[in-house]
Amino acid sequence: MARTVLVTGVSRYVGGRVAEALGADPSISRVLGVDVIAPATAIDGVEFVRADIRNPVIAKVLGEEAVDTVVHAGSIATSRQAGSRSTMKEINVIGTMQLLAACQRAPGVQRLVVKSTGAVYGAGPRDPAKFSEDMDPRDAPTSGWAKDSVEVEGYVRGFARRRPDVAVTTLRLANILGPRITTGMTSYFRMRVVPTVLGFDPRLVFVHEDDAVAALCASVHSPAHGVFNIAGDGNVVLSQALRRLGRASVAVPAFVLPTVGRTLGPSRHADFTPEVVRLLTFGRGLDTTAMREVLGFSPAFTTEQALASLQEPGHDDTAAGEG
Repeated sequence: MARTVLVTGVSRYVGGRVAEALGADPSISRVLGVDVIAPATAIDGVEFVRADIRNPVIAKVLGEEAVDTVVHAGSIATSRQAGSRSTMKEINVIGTMQLLAACQRAPGVQRLVVKSTGAVYGAGPRDPAKFSEDMDPRDAPTSGWAKDSVEVEGYVRGFARRRPDVAVTTLRLANILGPRITTGMTSYFRMRVVPTVLGFDPRLVFVHEDDAVAALCASVHSPAHGVFNIAGDGNVVLSQALRRLGRASVAVPAFVLPTVGRTLGPSRHADFTPEVVRLLTFGRGLDTTAMREVLGFSPAFTTEQALASLQEPGHDDTAAGEG
């Protein structure tokens, strides 16, 4: 059966790589890559469509191109890339609302895959060792990308109720690390002197950039649908991570971490929002049983291997703003 897949956010790293991988998939007839700006280089096998998902015109694209699968990878994790926090929220939340409204009116849409984040669980002292998909946050996020993602997931659940004929998959990705992608977390680990929270040594989990892309692509084909945590096996405590990367660190009280981080950091992408500070204080673990047993996806990289990949060549500054 012919398949037409639409991927949002193709001018950014993850969206572009997902579109590229699907474009090379012989089981997929067409891949449409949507964004407000074109990718820096043309993506083989992908037809670029200049469109803003915040505009109802996206419904016309879905209908006229007979799209049956939508991969929504167009979320933005930092306000730096959007230009302001208000624009970031508009893209993440209003953009998703418009996209879902367009999908609802498009009878040909049969599958929706949404890139979300494990940050929806928040981070706090009462958290379990690992969050499973059916758990609610003990300390819900109140700001930034994490809060946007909570709202986005709410709208996605509403869409799934209104269109029960559509298979909806939401992937809650751990922080993405890799040699080519730039995220707030990769920038944090690349600081010459890394600020940490005095008195805390959080456990962290990561997903390698290749596995993040592979999980999104796998969700296009998997008969399973629902919400899935995506992370590499194992975990690493922050002090251990910094030793392995050969980074010097300085411990400071949590309330001054953002100020110290901005002072120490030559990296313009390091992120010290309240939610990131809480993560660097309390950590977060993700249960990935459903990822393996239901979705049928197994990452190629462990958490420690994803961390080690930061020492490989290939860092790409154009990829900022991912999860």
